[in-house]
Amino acid sequence: MLLAVVPGKRTLENCRKVVGEVKQRTAGRTDLLLTSDAHAPYATAIAEAYQERVARPKRPGPGRPPKPKRVMPAGLCYATVCKKREKGRVVEVTRTLVFGLACVLALWLSRSQVSRQINTSFVERHNGTDRRQNGRKHRKTYGFSKDAAVHEAATYFIGYSYNFCWAVRTLEIHDDAGRRQQRTPAMAAGLADHVWTLQEWLTYPAKPG
Repeated sequence: MLLAVVPGKRTLENCRKVVGEVKQRTAGRTDLLLTSDAHAPYATAIAEAYQERVARPKRPGPGRPPKPKRVMPAGLCYATVCKKREKGRVVEVTRTLVFGLACVLALWLSRSQVSRQINTSFVERHNGTDRRQNGRKHRKTYGFSKDAAVHEAATYFIGYSYNFCWAVRTLEIHDDAGRRQQRTPAMAAGLADHVWTLQEWLTYPAKPG
């Protein structure tokens, strides 16, 4: 399920945007495992979005009360994957827990239905699917984008229609008769009960943000 996409360079401001959209679309939940590569602005954006203010106990005697401290929610974990490459091949993978407790991380991984270790393979797989669907992102072709606004529009179109209109093979389930039932990410998330057509998705009334 693609929760957010922000076209553009990987700046701190764009990291703030994508983290903010993820927080909004998960209703502010903090029982999460967030992963990314080791791009430093992600940690800053996650801290700004999720840190909570906790009051400090007042010291005895006169004086102003201490300012509240900012702490990460107990259930939130953020981990990074850093890949070292030599001659175009990955020779080392370093996984680091940036925010959160190791015991909580182990709990979230044990509950995962798809992975038992910190990784970014799902977003990498989606990036490959996105490039295959969007001719503007093909390398060394005449279809590459020459206009930033059109490129951004195509990115949103391909990205979010994927959730409702693209049946993903690994999400298939079998009914009681053993027949395969195709599912989109939206169906797996309980947001749809069938594979939408592009016309259905495009004509669905938009809700104000």
